[in-house]
Amino acid sequence: MAHNPVRKVGVKLARLSRVVMRIRAAGPLEGLLRAPKSNVLRMSTRLNEPKAGSVASGPVPSSLQQTIDRAARALMDRQQSDGHFVFELEADATIPAEYVLLVHWLGEAPDLQLEARIGAYLRRIQGGHGGWPLFEGGRLNVSASVKAYFALKMIGDDPGAPHMARARAAILAHGGAACSNVFTRSLLALYGAIPWRSVPVMPVEIMLLPRWFPFHITKISYWARTVLVPLTVLNALRPPARNARGVGIAELFTTPPAQVRHWPKGEHHRFPWSQLFRGIDRVLQVIEPHLPAGPRRRAVAKAVRFTTERLNGVDGLGAIFPAMANSVMMFDALGYRPDHPDRAAARQSVDRLLVIKDDEAYCQPCVSPVWDTALSAHALLEVGGEEALARAAQTLRWLQPRQVLDTVGDWAVARPRLRPGGWAFQYNNPHYPDVDDTAVVLMAMDRAVRGSPLAGSVRYDTALARGVEWVLGMQSRNGGYGAFDADNEYEYLNHIPFSDHGALLDPPTADVTARCVSLLAQLPPRPDRQPALRRALRFLHRTQERDGSWYGRWGMNYIYGTWSALCALAAAGVPPEAPGIERAAQWLESIQNPDFGWGEDGESYKLRYRGYEPAPSTASQTAWALLGLMAAGRVDTAAVERGVRYLQRTQGSDGLWPETRYTATGFPRVFYLRYHGYSKFFPLWALARYRNLKSGSAPMPRIGM
Repeated sequence: MAHNPVRKVGVKLARLSRVVMRIRAAGPLEGLLRAPKSNVLRMSTRLNEPKAGSVASGPVPSSLQQTIDRAARALMDRQQSDGHFVFELEADATIPAEYVLLVHWLGEAPDLQLEARIGAYLRRIQGGHGGWPLFEGGRLNVSASVKAYFALKMIGDDPGAPHMARARAAILAHGGAACSNVFTRSLLALYGAIPWRSVPVMPVEIMLLPRWFPFHITKISYWARTVLVPLTVLNALRPPARNARGVGIAELFTTPPAQVRHWPKGEHHRFPWSQLFRGIDRVLQVIEPHLPAGPRRRAVAKAVRFTTERLNGVDGLGAIFPAMANSVMMFDALGYRPDHPDRAAARQSVDRLLVIKDDEAYCQPCVSPVWDTALSAHALLEVGGEEALARAAQTLRWLQPRQVLDTVGDWAVARPRLRPGGWAFQYNNPHYPDVDDTAVVLMAMDRAVRGSPLAGSVRYDTALARGVEWVLGMQSRNGGYGAFDADNEYEYLNHIPFSDHGALLDPPTADVTARCVSLLAQLPPRPDRQPALRRALRFLHRTQERDGSWYGRWGMNYIYGTWSALCALAAAGVPPEAPGIERAAQWLESIQNPDFGWGEDGESYKLRYRGYEPAPSTASQTAWALLGLMAAGRVDTAAVERGVRYLQRTQGSDGLWPETRYTATGFPRVFYLRYHGYSKFFPLWALARYRNLKSGSAPMPRIGM
């Protein structure tokens, strides 16, 4: 080990030499101007902190191995008896509020204890501004606030209570309930709180349109498809809520709803598409009540067939709450009795999303067992050792039979000759396997077989072959990958009035593409895979931002995207000295916080984003930054050392990391997520990777993540 200090000095001198050469080539002033600004250096100067190599004040951290051992034990203690992992998946106030309002819309006898617990949850997450944000610490969101207020009033909270008065004042100060988004206005229309003309027309007859038509149900994303189809039936039938308590929210409008003439549009809507589609909507508002009955009956029947074919048992339509809730309401509106098998299964699927604790409860948007299990497997494989590897083997045995091999899902519309072979995100969702989940599962299987003592004990040949075949076939024409569909890039559809959220589509993104690059690069090279790998690499190079980062569609945000891309490029053999990798690594180093962690929040998705804005550090985002920097060959840098010490210092007494901030994304600017598992496996993964790279006791296999 005596040569290590010499090697480290040599590495640092070589890097210093490259920096000096770049500055000289650029000229003194230009070189300084082009150097990325660093949060750590800029703010540490202000705070009179050391600039490198030391740890911020706080408890002395335990040894690295002790930290890893405690975290690994805590993670393994949360493994289910059958080998899988599943952690809570929390969104904002809208889902639990909608659950309460669904019960009263259906006219069910509410569970008063459950309502009291949901009320406690909603009151706890109310923001200091009086309303409800989309993520912890975020700005007031009118739609979330209207639904939360409505639900609390329905539960029985006194409108004159201080928390309700603050909420009402905050909502009115932001324009009132008339400024709600389309999905909120649809719910309010079903409750008779606003006229139906306030909701953009989405006639059920769209189910009869031919595929060549500019709008077709297959041209939008899986989540939009499953939410929209039953909602079109509700929009056609317009069934009123039972609302036995007779609760209304007229006090949340600055102008009586019947007098409102201009309802809001999406902030992303632009000329000329927005004006064109709003004109079409005005025409549809006039003619929709007069559409002939025959085609309407056929369209409703087709919507019902679509829903029942994908009902997915007690796991629900699309395995996501909004689609499940809409399917229950659709069956009710069509006269299905509560004990009808389809309606009963749909209703049960909603209740299975509840998280009920002693003092509060909430409803999840969906569950994430495949994602949680696959990522936990990677963390355990990185930890190594007999027990961790045995636990990883259990996760893979649980995952293997969940591969979708016999259901041809909606993705086949764009890829009709492709065989199934992916994994879904949830326990069951066979019509909608996920490219991202599939790539992560396949990398774990491949790594377990080729890079650990598990090799030879379990065979995943068929699973790997079918999974890789499916991933290759899901590549879009531009070389990138979307999450659930290929070539889902009908961007003009995001400008229809119904799409005020701007998330109607599932286009290729850098983070999902990076995961597929990681997979293809990790696998033993084969000539038939190389063209797809090259196209995906070109997509990543094209989508790198000017500051060196990559956009994160499914995680917050540029830290997540940059981690994903750096891992992919490293696995593909792109050298650390490559300009793209150096720029990305410099960007990550430049945004490290003064406490030596990393953080980013939902404001980074704003349309007028002009560059990174500091946010409080989180354990999961710090782990992503560390994994990205280590993939970029910067394991020996001060930034990485500081980040590791941040994780050591912030580890909780239970071996895990407390993390209440949201670090994941459902729909940018609209819907964010808090994966409770992220702070349990990502920090462990990053620390184990750091230990393995620093020890150098054995050559690391080329791994994609």
